[in-house]
Amino acid sequence: MKKSELKAITAKGEDSRLQFKQDIRNADAWPQIDFIEDRDGCLFTATVHRKVVKSSGKGSVKTSVKTSVKILAALKKDENLTIPELALLIGVTERSIERNIKKLQEQGRLRCIGPARGGHWEVR
Repeated sequence: MKKSELKAITAKGEDSRLQFKQDIRNADAWPQIDFIEDRDGCLFTATVHRKVVKSSGKGSVKTSVKTSVKILAALKKDENLTIPELALLIGVTERSIERNIKKLQEQGRLRCIGPARGGHWEVR
């Protein structure tokens, strides 16, 4: 539902608010919705409780390892690659590249030689 549709419904009054509540409660994507009306009955607050998605956490570790391996392989081929270039090449965000480079540097597997601009990478 678009914001403009929501405004139109709530502007019409009590009947529309009740219809809105019924429509929203029928949405399968939202398992629980609580409505609180104010004393005057001219406003209401809808609290939508999202479904809890459980993650094993294994995926992020594997992805991080794969990204680190890809970074090292790319830098072995071209030691002058920049973080934005690595992000495009590997298909992840620049922030992800930065995080992985920091871990690789802490592990002693990667070292930056020279200044931030104009330097190059040394893969160990």
